[in-house]
Amino acid sequence: MCGLVCWFAREGGHVPLPSLTAALARLRRRGPDAEGLWTDAGVWLGHRRLAILDLDERASQPMQSRCGRYVIVFNGEIYNFRKLRRDMEARGVGFSTESDTEVLLSLFVAEGEAMLTKLHGMFAMVVWDRVARRAFAARDPYGIKPLYFAETADGVLFGSQVKALLATGLVSRAPCARGQAGFWMLGSVPEPYTWFRDIHALPAGQTAWVEEGRVQRKSQWFDVGAAWREAKADSVQPRAVVSAGIQQAVRESVRRHLVSDVPVGVLLSGGVDSGCIAGLMAEFGVKDMECVTLAFDEYSGRVSDETPMASAVARHYGLRHTVRRVGRAEFVADLPRILDAMDQPSVDGVNTWFAAKAVAERSLKVVVSGAGGDELFQGYPYFRTLPRLVATSRMLSRSQCLVAMIAMAGSWQARRSGNPRWCHLEAWTRTIEGAWWLRKSIRTPEELPSLMGEDLAREAFIEFDVVAEVRRMAGPLPSDPLLALGQIDSTTYLRNQLLRDSDWASMDYSVELRTPLVDAELLRNIQPWLTFMRPHSGKALLAGSLTRSLPPRVLRRRKTGFCIPVTAWLGRGTRAGRQEWQSRVAGSFVCA
Repeated sequence: MCGLVCWFAREGGHVPLPSLTAALARLRRRGPDAEGLWTDAGVWLGHRRLAILDLDERASQPMQSRCGRYVIVFNGEIYNFRKLRRDMEARGVGFSTESDTEVLLSLFVAEGEAMLTKLHGMFAMVVWDRVARRAFAARDPYGIKPLYFAETADGVLFGSQVKALLATGLVSRAPCARGQAGFWMLGSVPEPYTWFRDIHALPAGQTAWVEEGRVQRKSQWFDVGAAWREAKADSVQPRAVVSAGIQQAVRESVRRHLVSDVPVGVLLSGGVDSGCIAGLMAEFGVKDMECVTLAFDEYSGRVSDETPMASAVARHYGLRHTVRRVGRAEFVADLPRILDAMDQPSVDGVNTWFAAKAVAERSLKVVVSGAGGDELFQGYPYFRTLPRLVATSRMLSRSQCLVAMIAMAGSWQARRSGNPRWCHLEAWTRTIEGAWWLRKSIRTPEELPSLMGEDLAREAFIEFDVVAEVRRMAGPLPSDPLLALGQIDSTTYLRNQLLRDSDWASMDYSVELRTPLVDAELLRNIQPWLTFMRPHSGKALLAGSLTRSLPPRVLRRRKTGFCIPVTAWLGRGTRAGRQEWQSRVAGSFVCA
């Protein structure tokens, strides 16, 4: 797990060395173990290393191929690298390290971009071809690892963080209308946009070629949404067959994510997802394993308190368990560093930042979490309620009188609650896209001018279409509403918020966070049974991957989410506190 910065000049361009070294310095916490540089005419590759596999200096980056033609900088982990290495050794390829980086580079030398389909892992990479004078960039299917680029008059920059590119001083800080509108409405910036007009994310599952200092070609090599769209119902399969298939796929994914030359811990909440992962790690005999749980006085004795259930899981499997308490005073003291570490505005991520802090205090460099389980196994309550809401709304829409009554009820609720989203109740609940937006959005399109300014709001949306906006982010959707919700969540909330927050928050403490339930190979393996992931039954199928079941009270526990009492710490009510926090986050980027 690392950080990278690259520069590719246009013809006759130079290497702006002070600007690039400033960007690399910005990534120091991502990779405190080593710094590496490589230069060529008009080309500069920089890397900061967090050593997880092959801790020897020989595995540092930038790494050059044996033939001398290719140079790679890479951020992530390739979990099946040992198998890939054995396959290549059988073809006569030699290796000088025990790292996944060398395997990745050798595979690219042998197969080019076709090698991507063989990789199981999380990654963002850039490979420079010294002979063809071009670069190849790629990102993993889910977008677990970030990769940003900015084209300037003199060349193109790539980097692991938006703020690293800004640190060069070569990129404009002009605002991106669509990116900022996305943050105000959903709480995170939707890729490929960023908060800034001239910086773009290479989208998840995409590749790009850089020639003559320009991004020339981009293409999609993996589409997570396609797995949901192409899922087929097969009701003839008995539940025992489905359960066995899912059990095997989950166990394989968790086992894959344990490859490491340093100890691996687990972020243990009170839910099924992290509990299953902890239980499987115990079954697999992981040595020196430690579980870390966050606790807050504000939640003590309430259903939101993760501690009792997490402690029950740890005792059940005989695991070492650390409960780390966080209070308002610590939040206030740490807030400047949190906002500095936050790479793009987000209303979330503070929970993961404190979790990473707790993990680092235990001298752990790698930790796994249960992120993605609710998207894949339909754990959110709205998987049950939103399809019913849409079906009811469509039925009532046959009567103009009932339509008018629903619209009036929405307007009344908007005035009563101070939440203008309710004004869209009748219109948005006719589609699964609109119902999802009603449930997940924070602000309405009508509020954008007061938040962003009239001109920027107009640039973002001349006319807002909720269905078109969701499909722009998620792609075409399947007709099954539950599959559609799974696809929407996997390509929006999970991608743009949970995974991105997991990256910046964990890397600020030099901690590699792994997500066994966010894995393209797992998605491939369970795709035949995605239609079986109904609310409640999906999590039961996940829990069935354990030989020794979770404690019954954990299985029965109502879904609460991995939350943190930011609104209480701000001394405000829930809605007012959320809005104040969102404004404070946005303000930190405007003033940065």
